[in-house]
Amino acid sequence: MTDYNSKAYLETLDKWWRAATYMGAGMIFLKSNPLFSVTGTPIQKDDLKANPIGHWGTVSGQTFLYAHANRLINKYNQKMFYLGGPGHGGQAMVVPAYLDGTYTQDYPEITQDLEGMARLYKRFSFPGGIGSHMTAQTPGSLHEGGELGYTLSHATGAILDQPEQIAFAVVGDGEAETGPLMTGWHSIKFINPKNDGAILPILDLNGFKISNPTLFARTSDVDIRKFFEGLGYSPRFIENDDIHDYMAYHKLAAEVFDKAIEDIHQIQKDAREHGRYQNGEIPAWPIVIARLPKGWGGPRYNDWSGPKFDGKGMPIEHSFRAHQVPLPLSSKNMETLPEFVEWMTSYHPENLFNADGSLKEELRDFAPKGDMRMAANPVTNGGVDGSNLILPEWEDFSNPVSADNRGTLMPVSNDNMDMNVLSKYFAEIVKLNPTRFRLFGPDETMSNRFWEMFKVTNRQWMQVIKNPNDEFVAPEGRIIDSQLSEHQAEGWLEGYTLTGRTGVFASYESFLRVVDSMLTQHFKWIRQASAEKWRKDYPSLNVISTSTVFQQDHNGYTHQDPGLLTHLAEKKSDFIRQYLPADGNTLLAVFDRAFKERSKINHIVASKQPRQQWFTKEEAKKLATDGIATIDWASTAKEGEAVDIVFASAGAEPTIETLAALHLVNQAFPAVKFRYVNVVELGRLQKKNGALNQERELSDDAFVDFFGASGTPVIFGFHGYEDLVESIFYQRNHQGLHVHGYREDGDITTTYDMRVYSELDRFHQAIDAVKVLRRNHVVSESLAVAFIEVMNRTLRTHFEVTRNEGVDIPEFTEWQWTPLK
Repeated sequence: MTDYNSKAYLETLDKWWRAATYMGAGMIFLKSNPLFSVTGTPIQKDDLKANPIGHWGTVSGQTFLYAHANRLINKYNQKMFYLGGPGHGGQAMVVPAYLDGTYTQDYPEITQDLEGMARLYKRFSFPGGIGSHMTAQTPGSLHEGGELGYTLSHATGAILDQPEQIAFAVVGDGEAETGPLMTGWHSIKFINPKNDGAILPILDLNGFKISNPTLFARTSDVDIRKFFEGLGYSPRFIENDDIHDYMAYHKLAAEVFDKAIEDIHQIQKDAREHGRYQNGEIPAWPIVIARLPKGWGGPRYNDWSGPKFDGKGMPIEHSFRAHQVPLPLSSKNMETLPEFVEWMTSYHPENLFNADGSLKEELRDFAPKGDMRMAANPVTNGGVDGSNLILPEWEDFSNPVSADNRGTLMPVSNDNMDMNVLSKYFAEIVKLNPTRFRLFGPDETMSNRFWEMFKVTNRQWMQVIKNPNDEFVAPEGRIIDSQLSEHQAEGWLEGYTLTGRTGVFASYESFLRVVDSMLTQHFKWIRQASAEKWRKDYPSLNVISTSTVFQQDHNGYTHQDPGLLTHLAEKKSDFIRQYLPADGNTLLAVFDRAFKERSKINHIVASKQPRQQWFTKEEAKKLATDGIATIDWASTAKEGEAVDIVFASAGAEPTIETLAALHLVNQAFPAVKFRYVNVVELGRLQKKNGALNQERELSDDAFVDFFGASGTPVIFGFHGYEDLVESIFYQRNHQGLHVHGYREDGDITTTYDMRVYSELDRFHQAIDAVKVLRRNHVVSESLAVAFIEVMNRTLRTHFEVTRNEGVDIPEFTEWQWTPLK
């Protein structure tokens, strides 16, 4: 039986660490001749990269931690995966994957010999190669270390509902200063040890950021202990006075990590076998604080040039100068080649690798095997079970809209709230998928009308529950929204999604902008992953924007920003779906599609307030499937007939106002021929040069079928910023657009007044329509002037009533559809 704490075993671990660190350092500089000292082949100019790019500072500390994680897997037969939070040290996961054989499995051309090692060196941080971060190109990675702040959020999402897994989550000490990461320490308040896995956080205190010391690194152990104990953790430390006594580090690390894993196992046993931690008691989860110097084991001083300090060059090891490339070595400048050779040979590669480039047998045996390798853990590649959800028939939850009642309110008030209609569907999904579906949010689930979900599940919350004030809170639940943090909710969802499960993040529209960079990084991840043959695909990431700008939900100007639509529209359209359903049935149909699509970001803008319901089940299905449709019952022109004007809308409130506007025009000018187009999927309109493939892009002919040839007047009611639609029509070379969207005007005001602020309201749209019809001589000058005056008089009345009485005119807010003339 192996003694995993013996001196011999730790010496083998040390050799494996040195092998990983040797390669992690060498690939920054070399593109060939990786084992020069083993093969006896001196480094030549052509062996060096012209522009070495990478980050050395965190590599040796992370490979040290990775080596000890491997030891834990071997000793405890523990399923585990690695998250590298510190900066951009991609080598810390690339090299271990190579050493344990996973990299060669995924990239057969990267063989485990001299030739394969040279290929790996060259491709690292090199044009046409791989990034210096832990990207989707890296086996075992589901978290990109270059996106600082989200390690714990991603780790938490990844281990929810996966009781056998431990996330070995390495947090950088610079990263620990970010707002999202400081927020992430609270994740343990939501992890249920009965049903979920665990996180083992390791705070990698290497001391420095890019050019500054880090705050935690200059904090005493006493104060760090107090800090983490105050958060509920059980902290333990890895540090040594002599930073070059590596075996002392290994011995201490083995003891610390053993105790941490055993504590986690005991916590889980107590919860799973004895019912503990289900009544407000949060376990003291272990956290490891590892003081592992920046640039550990690398060049110590820059003796070759520059200022001196105490008779030596300025320090590199254990300083900020180790952050990126620690030597000015390249094919264009070989002055520091002797220092590089000395550095590389200090790892004694002749004891680690054979002359043919293969790893020594004892080191090959050190790594875990099969799926126990962290680089090969199925969790990190689309999940153990990454299949789609079991879905009920959405039609079973739809509103009974028909030609007789469309554009009116349903008899049951709650059925007019699109989000509440959706919540019935979600509640059934929870029943059908009790361990594979979750709803995330920042304390807004109730506000966002997911009322029906609370009939079948609670919020997951591990702290003390104080009734009756704590509502729908329990240790087990499919909703996690009890932390007021968009970063956490988005991070949880990303971790959950990338490990093969399906979730939804719902938030107030304006505050989704807080995480738009996170959505960008997820987009980049799925795009990059799609190019790797060995990567499985993922369920799509689903985000709902609600509490929308044109509703004015008891909030002011600060809560008004639909800009996420523009932000995501700028991305490659193959990976982005943006939906603007106008009613409950269409929202249901959209989610039926969204839950079946793979490796997308689905952004759905949805209303939560009572609204007219417009579309039958059949119409909603067509709108969700096609993304766009001409609505016959709101058009006066027959199919194929020339039109005087086109009305279009995208979004709940814009649809109400555009339909009301065309209704006003029709009542005053029944001879006008128009077509009404409802847009649900925004990307169908876009014509994006450089997209990978335009699978959802309307052809030019189809675009003309909907909106007419260039110059055809189009009145477009849009939920977002107007320039987004303007850019789409410009790309389409269509010159007839008049868009009414959000114009960055707002206030604490009434619901309808918010629409008037941006001139989205029906009266401004109708004025715009009649003006263009007058210019085109479709309606007479006198009748147009009279109509416009009526509209303006109505608007003046609106201002008088809202400013004097603080309410909207019921005629506007209670308007219902009647058939056209």
